[in-house]
Amino acid sequence: MTLLTFDLIRILVLSALSSMAAMFFAPFLIKFLCKINFWKKNARTKSIDGSDAEIVNSLNKEREVCVPRGGGILIWGTVLAITFLFFFLSFIDNPWWLKKFDLLSREGTWLPLFTLVSASILGLVDDTLTVYGKGKYIGGGLSFWRRLAVVSLIGLVGGWWFYYKLGWETIHIPLFFNFPEGIDVSIGILYIPLFVVVMIASWAGGVIDGIDGLSGGIFASIFGAFTIISFVGGNYDLAAFCAIICGTLFAFLWFNIPPAKFYMGETGSLGLTSTMTVVAFLTDSVIVLPIIAGLMVVEVGSIILQLLSKKLRHKKIWLCTPIHHHFQAKGWSSPQVTMRFWIISLVLAFLGTVLRLMSGYGNG
Repeated sequence: MTLLTFDLIRILVLSALSSMAAMFFAPFLIKFLCKINFWKKNARTKSIDGSDAEIVNSLNKEREVCVPRGGGILIWGTVLAITFLFFFLSFIDNPWWLKKFDLLSREGTWLPLFTLVSASILGLVDDTLTVYGKGKYIGGGLSFWRRLAVVSLIGLVGGWWFYYKLGWETIHIPLFFNFPEGIDVSIGILYIPLFVVVMIASWAGGVIDGIDGLSGGIFASIFGAFTIISFVGGNYDLAAFCAIICGTLFAFLWFNIPPAKFYMGETGSLGLTSTMTVVAFLTDSVIVLPIIAGLMVVEVGSIILQLLSKKLRHKKIWLCTPIHHHFQAKGWSSPQVTMRFWIISLVLAFLGTVLRLMSGYGNG
């Protein structure tokens, strides 16, 4: 057995184990979240511009009632447990291959694991305030600007770490004109604000968590793409980390497809979008991230264009946004929207992966 074959086996085994572990623990988490009534007590009544959200509210009446948030705990909790389980098992001498399953490494997984856990915990705080909080924000929770400040701070810390600690200052641009393998463009200190901007844009993409099963499938295709990119780039620990996330997302989907037993919540979406940003920079794939996560771009873009149209033209482009709600309002069933968006997300993930693999590797 070659070392490359063993690394592939390790990635597949870790992904399968994480999926089985998450499947086992999910019923206990759901029972606990239901016991503490961890769901929003009020339906959404206002859109982002302050106008009445009548259409979205009517589409989501059933979704808002007695289904707990916090499903993201299953994702990051399982990733953390599997990672540290094999870290501690690596201290056992026999069998020899057990040491090889340890994926904690400074160059591969320390930063994305820290990002996943820290951002998810911050998201859990927001979920808790949303469920139990009181005040001027419906159902509690942090205001948009406070969430933006938190995400910006995460991005600032991440950008600082990449630039000053890792010494990264170039961005790889694939298939650049007469350079079929792409070129590396040095941007110096601008690496930090770029990191912050990408982090904020990725966080905004969390609006895909709006229909049962939608976000889980899209995130699975994104991290599946980064599993392949990391593996081909030789960062096998990072590939294993992304594969573990995919495994937990498959288990999450089992309980999140209609009718959902729980929702991802901010503890899932903030953790995953933040980690997605870090992984994109670690694999020097930030230029193709808008393709790999193309549906997030479309979802956020639909909101921005809708707001501009209402402001400048005083009329809507779509019945409601994000755009998946528009298709619901047009008569598509929730499963139709979800599965069609899954297909689009897979195609975009494949396309972004191909574009990245056609180029050489810069920082990575």
